[in-house]
Amino acid sequence: MTHYAANLESIREAARRIEGHVHRTPVLTSRTLDGLAGRSLFFKCENLQRVGAFKMRGALNAVLSLSDADAASGVVTHSSGNFAQAVALSAQIRGIPAHIVMPSNAPEVKRRAVAGYGATIIPCEPTLEARETTANRVQSETGATLLHPYDQDEVIAGQGTTALELFEQAPDLDAIVVPVGGGGLLSGITLAYRELNPAVRMYAAEPLGADDAYRSKAAGELILQTSPNTIADGLLTSLGERTWPVIRDCVDEIIRVDDDQIMHAMRLMWERMKTVIEPSAATSVAAVLSDRFRQLEGLERVGVLLTGGNVDLDSLPWMQPGS
Repeated sequence: MTHYAANLESIREAARRIEGHVHRTPVLTSRTLDGLAGRSLFFKCENLQRVGAFKMRGALNAVLSLSDADAASGVVTHSSGNFAQAVALSAQIRGIPAHIVMPSNAPEVKRRAVAGYGATIIPCEPTLEARETTANRVQSETGATLLHPYDQDEVIAGQGTTALELFEQAPDLDAIVVPVGGGGLLSGITLAYRELNPAVRMYAAEPLGADDAYRSKAAGELILQTSPNTIADGLLTSLGERTWPVIRDCVDEIIRVDDDQIMHAMRLMWERMKTVIEPSAATSVAAVLSDRFRQLEGLERVGVLLTGGNVDLDSLPWMQPGS
C-alpha cells in the first residue's frame, strides 16, 4: 500500500494548528458562470486568504510544527512569490527569523510585501540552481530549517485544510478542479477527499505551456518541467517526489488550457463576479469552461479552487501588446 504525504488525520491536525491565524475563505456561486459551464459551480476563494493565496495554510502549518529548538534558528525558503510572503508572515506569527531567498527578477511588489512582514531577503540570480544553492548556504550559516514550497508533508497537510472547509460549505460535490504547478494544493485536497468522500472525482487544471503533470500522468512516470511558457506564473514548477504519487494514483484527469483561455477566464471572473484572481487561479476556471470538461458526464456540482489573487496591476494580461 502506497504511503502518501498526508491523510485526513494529519490534515485535521493541521487545521487545529493553524486555526485562528488563517481565514475560513468563502465559497461563491454565479448563475452566469453556471450557464457557461452547463453545471453548478462552487468557487472556493483562496484569493481572499491571508497573503492573497492558499500558500498561507501550508507555510503556517510547517512553521508551527517546528519544535521550539528548531524554531529558534528560524526558517529559510526560496520563492519569488506567494510562498515567500506566506513563510515571512508565518515566521512573524511565531516570532522567529525568516530568511527568504528571492531571485533578482522577483516583482518589486512581492519583495516589499516580504520585507514588510519582517523577513530578511537574500537576492540571487533568477535560476533554480542559484535559488537552491543560496538557500542551502543560508541554511548552513544560520541553522534555519529549510521549508519547501510544496513537496513537504506539513505543507501538503496544511494545504489540505482547504478541503475540510469546502466539504462543509459545498456538500455533495461530484468533482473538484484544482490548478496544478508543484501539486501541493492538489495533493492535499485529493488526500482529504479520498477519506471524506471517495466518490468525488478530482481534476487538475494545467497550462498548455507548462504541462509536465499532464505528460507525467500520460507516461506513468515523473517528467520534470524544462522550459515552461505561460502567463500562469504560479504554475511553472515541476511536481515533487511527494506530490507525484498522489497525482499518479488518485487524480482522475488533467485538463490543459492555453493562455488565451486563462486570460479570458480571468477577465470573466473580474467582470462578472467582481472577483480578483491571478492567472494561475484562472486556470481552473478555464478548465471547467473548456470543451473537454463539458464532455464529462455526471458532474452536476463542481468545486473550483481559486488559488490566489496577487496580480501586478501594472501588468494585467489584457493590457499587454498583442493581447
